[in-house]
Amino acid sequence: MAFVTANWNPMQDVFFRKTELFPNTWGLNEDFGNYLIAAAPYGGPFAFLKGSGKNVRPVLEIYSSSGHKQATVVWKNGFVVRMFWTADEDLLFPQVDGKVMVLDMFGEFKKCISFENGLSVMDAKVFHFASGSGIVILNEDGRFFYMLNINEFKIERLPNIPGKESPAVWDVVFQNGQMKIIMAIDNSLYMMDSASCTLVSPPGMDVPFTCYFGMAVSFNYKFLALFTNTGYVWMGASSLKDKLCDYETKIEIAPKQMVWCTRPKGKKPSVIITWDKLLMVVGNSEDTIQFNLYESSYLVPEIDGVRILSQSSHEFLHEVPTACEEVFKIASMAPGALLLEAYKQYEEGSQKADEYLREIKDQDLLPKAVEQCIEAAGHEHEPEMQKTLLRAASFGKCFLNKFPPDTFVEMCRDLRVLNAIRDPLIGIPLSYTQYKKLTISTLIDRLVLRKHYPLAIKICEYMKILEISGTSRLLAHWACYKVTQKNSCDEDIARIINEKIGDAPGISYSEIATKAYGSHRTELAIRLLEYEPRSGEQVPLLLEMNRSQLALLKAIESGDSNLVYKVVMHLKKEMNTGDFFMILRHHPVALSLYRQFCRYQQEDTLKDLFNQDDDHQELGNVYVRQSYQEKAVEAKVAILQNAVDEYNKAKNEFAAKATEEQIKLLRFQKRLQESPNETYLEYSLHDTVSMLILRGKYKQAEQLYKDFKIPDKRFWWLKISALAESGDWEELEKFSKSKKSPIGYLPFVEICMKHGNKYEAKKYLSKVTPEQKVKACLQVGELDQAADAAIERKNENELNLIQSKCTPATNSSVIEKINKARAQLKRT
Repeated sequence: MAFVTANWNPMQDVFFRKTELFPNTWGLNEDFGNYLIAAAPYGGPFAFLKGSGKNVRPVLEIYSSSGHKQATVVWKNGFVVRMFWTADEDLLFPQVDGKVMVLDMFGEFKKCISFENGLSVMDAKVFHFASGSGIVILNEDGRFFYMLNINEFKIERLPNIPGKESPAVWDVVFQNGQMKIIMAIDNSLYMMDSASCTLVSPPGMDVPFTCYFGMAVSFNYKFLALFTNTGYVWMGASSLKDKLCDYETKIEIAPKQMVWCTRPKGKKPSVIITWDKLLMVVGNSEDTIQFNLYESSYLVPEIDGVRILSQSSHEFLHEVPTACEEVFKIASMAPGALLLEAYKQYEEGSQKADEYLREIKDQDLLPKAVEQCIEAAGHEHEPEMQKTLLRAASFGKCFLNKFPPDTFVEMCRDLRVLNAIRDPLIGIPLSYTQYKKLTISTLIDRLVLRKHYPLAIKICEYMKILEISGTSRLLAHWACYKVTQKNSCDEDIARIINEKIGDAPGISYSEIATKAYGSHRTELAIRLLEYEPRSGEQVPLLLEMNRSQLALLKAIESGDSNLVYKVVMHLKKEMNTGDFFMILRHHPVALSLYRQFCRYQQEDTLKDLFNQDDDHQELGNVYVRQSYQEKAVEAKVAILQNAVDEYNKAKNEFAAKATEEQIKLLRFQKRLQESPNETYLEYSLHDTVSMLILRGKYKQAEQLYKDFKIPDKRFWWLKISALAESGDWEELEKFSKSKKSPIGYLPFVEICMKHGNKYEAKKYLSKVTPEQKVKACLQVGELDQAADAAIERKNENELNLIQSKCTPATNSSVIEKINKARAQLKRT
């Protein structure tokens, strides 16, 4: 394994190695000192800002990690102090004037964040957390301002710095949702939070010095490194409560960069320091690792190491993971190393393979050997070495009965994804540790951000991500990007998008159309909306695009009345009345719904609508409804007269006659209104007659009966009901004798019994016709008379009915009479 460890560098009991990620392809031949440089973490892109002096217009160039140029932008804004990448891979440009410009990774402007007016910015730092990024700025007066989340625009001010000097070096610590600043003024160290600024002293730092030259906080904000003017390096916890180690570099020159090189579960957190010609790795050891630098370089801290960018290469320096160390270290007797050797011997056809396997199996370490080879494969950058380790692991699995395959399968899948994104055309050199920390969903989002849609879709399919959150979401992103391209005609783009997307779940064509409309491609948006199956999604955008008539058609096709109302109201606002009514005439459904709306909300508009249509029948109906809203009789009459005129124009004689009758009734009711306590208005003809009888005004009731030609039967029913209700039994009897009753006399019996007056009811039994006699007698409880009537009519059904009402104890004579009559009927 000597060739594998050739680039390993020991530092006490651990090893560090440099791996080339990509060769230099961006062609920046000038010294990096002429640029402001920013690199996004997790294998993100680089940004170079050249010529940032006040008299030179700067040029911004953005490259992927593999050196492919993504954008070139001539900077036309203010003087840039620093340059940073956010956690969402946006570029931040803090300017001297207090503004922070935000651009995407392709140099497109996104937004501008403004701090206080008149603020002169001297320096700035960015910090990251799980859900975003924040920024801290230092003005020339030595005051700190910060924004905890750049997406929330909430600016806070920190306490004043002790004294009048600005800090020589400072950095930001963000832990447990709290932001703190550690700064150095001369040889004093301060820790500042939102409430106070406290003088602190690093534990175990007892060397003399006059000032600090450098400060670095680790990627996870847990560790802090300090570099003094005497070349002394102190390393410890960022809380300044514990010390890890220290080291005397004996270099009394301020370093160009100082960053932490850590790894989750690593043995030795270390600090990497660079000067013009030297890179030094310092840790908890008397030894250091040093590399000569023959060209300018730039360090990018990562969660598990440091990327080193130079004019000729892009490398990754990190602590060798434990699994790799155990498998590849010279003379290693770890199970993984033995299994790898066994596999190599097996490939060569050597019997030594069996010896190595026996040695592992005798110690019962074969499962561990397989696990070590799988884990080591994840941390290797070269695909050939990955394959070798995975084949060794597969070889070892053949001799195990119950080794779970999940770990092996998952590693194979993860490595295939990693190798795909490490391709120079993609240019995202994630390590296995970074990949697991970033998560597959975030990686897919970053591929989408870079417009690598085919690869992102392939990864979603390969990793079996749910279609609605994977492939469908990516196709929607792709479509939104596609509609912004100007090199194809609207028809072709709409067809291509539909062919690619089809009916994929979770994709809204209306959202894609909205994007097209936002890109000033209205016709393309309309074509895309044709593929949207939900009319409720089509209509709002059509209205926004001022395609109101098309929106109306879509709303009517949907069958959603609320949607039709929405479009009709929109049309009413944007058009004059004549054109609006003309459009409604061509759409009967919309016209009907609008009429219904106006009937309850805007009757005056409804009259205008009917007037234009010469619809006299409906216009008459409107006048009738309006009459009920008036309280004054004359006003009601005037409106109803208008209704009569319209009904006559419509040649509806019945409606005209009925309305005239209503006018006549209203005038009659007004004459009856002698006192406020007697109200007749708003009552129907029948109710008016009943009220007059109840109040003893029989003459007026008779007058209404004659004037309105109320049918005799109806009037008799009204009168006997009202007389019975008022208890005027004498008048009722008198009325029954006035002339022959057109309704018979059974109703008299029924109405008396209804009001509980049996005595009065019996008065009318003699006048009831023979056909109704039994029913009348039964109602008043005269069973004997009922039996006589039934016998006289020889009606067996009536006899049975009467007998069912009898009880042997009280009606024995009636029962006997019925039985005799029934027997006699049988004989005849």
